Amino acid sequence: MPSPLVLAIDQGTTSSRAVVFDSGTFAVLGTAQQEIEQHYPRDGWVEHEPEDIWYSVARTVREALARAGRDPRDVAAVGITNQRETAVAWDRATGRAAGRAIVWQDRRTTDFCRKRAADQPWLTERTGLVLDPYFSGTKVRWLLDHTPALKEPAARGELKFGTVDSFLIWRLTGGAAHATDATNASRTLLFNIHSMQWDDELLRYFGVPRAALPEVKPSVAEFGVTKGLDFLPDGIPVRGVAGDQQAALFGQGCFSPGEGKCTYGTGAFYLLHTGTAAVASKHKLLTTVAAMTDSTPKYALEGAVFIAGAAVQWLRDGLHLFQSSAEVERLAQESNPNEPVLFVPGFVGLGAPHWVPEARGVIFGLTRATSAADIGRAALEGVAFQVADLIDAAVKDSASGNDAALKVDGGMARNDWFLQFQADALGRPVARAAQSESTALGAAFLAAVGAGLADEAKLSSLMAAATRFEPKLPAVERDRKLAAWRKAVKAVIGFYSAVG
Repeated sequence: MPSPLVLAIDQGTTSSRAVVFDSGTFAVLGTAQQEIEQHYPRDGWVEHEPEDIWYSVARTVREALARAGRDPRDVAAVGITNQRETAVAWDRATGRAAGRAIVWQDRRTTDFCRKRAADQPWLTERTGLVLDPYFSGTKVRWLLDHTPALKEPAARGELKFGTVDSFLIWRLTGGAAHATDATNASRTLLFNIHSMQWDDELLRYFGVPRAALPEVKPSVAEFGVTKGLDFLPDGIPVRGVAGDQQAALFGQGCFSPGEGKCTYGTGAFYLLHTGTAAVASKHKLLTTVAAMTDSTPKYALEGAVFIAGAAVQWLRDGLHLFQSSAEVERLAQESNPNEPVLFVPGFVGLGAPHWVPEARGVIFGLTRATSAADIGRAALEGVAFQVADLIDAAVKDSASGNDAALKVDGGMARNDWFLQFQADALGRPVARAAQSESTALGAAFLAAVGAGLADEAKLSSLMAAATRFEPKLPAVERDRKLAAWRKAVKAVIGFYSAVG
């Protein structure tokens, strides 16, 4: 008799994916993916249509199940993972969105954050975050300030706010459940990561009514059951939910303190598991909640690079240097290594460890000899250098060694040239997961635990051997490259701070 199925819904920034897993082996039986349109109404603004998100999820779930060749009634549990800080508002009665979602990359609340910079210490103490437009609390406040008609319905609970997971749970359950998990809640600036609940003082500070917010649960919990869908039967439980980076940490088998990973998606995100200790960063990293399989709080240190795969997407769609993102590897291989091009891809500001939302992308060292290949190479190097800065900060914060292999996954992790350079920039090995999309796998793992189909011991036994990339660059050359990179970043920060 075939094993039950686990369905993972992976709703990301540029696309939605659905993956059907065999719950016994976690082999992929069927998968589907659909890009979603990005909207840029003004400089620094990034939006999504919530209906586009929903339709893409419905379509990919239907296609993935069809490709798996199994009856949808064989799905034992659903896991959801999502772009985290993106804010959505919708009507409780109709489920219709109140407007476009404000995406995590959006910078429209920069002035609000800058004017209140003096409040950051107490905000960081409670939330583990910095006061930055990245986080959804600032976005919800902006919505309420700029759409006064939403204030009274929100106060009455007639208007619901949430991150994308909450919106999907609401739709999947036919409006029966307004819920989120602690990993997503911890990215809002409204959640106290020590008490593990919405914080009344934070809610007052951002002007967000509690009645509009979802119930917060561990990542493994009962989030409701499917109802009224044309692509899944009624009664399938949603048992696992986590923000994309925490899901990837779980999917990489990083269940214990000291284990870390980097996921290269639209952005690049490094997480280091710190167990039950909420480690306060002294180097501008974030303290965030890690996936919780029960009510015991778990934490991680996180560094976020806002632009990673999005830089490659810009080379493809903005500069038209190639037709497929995979071609950037060939471009980098063709580059002249003596062309001194440095690319700081700060299109939507700089994240950790700098936190300069005003910054923008800058290319240094252009000459008449600079080619498209050199720019492609520099874009990949810029992502790798940013990750090296994150890991350097995490090592200092955690007092851990830096010689263990870095576990990596995500779209850019398919690029061998890039991973070799990442190993060179770090001076330590890089280990690519056998399942390159650890985010969906993590959501499936969480759902399987919630459905009683697996535990962490079984999941650990299923982790396949990774492909390793050993550093080859001499230490002197690595130090020279990193020094040039940090000089470029300092120049970008100086320029945009001066004119900001």
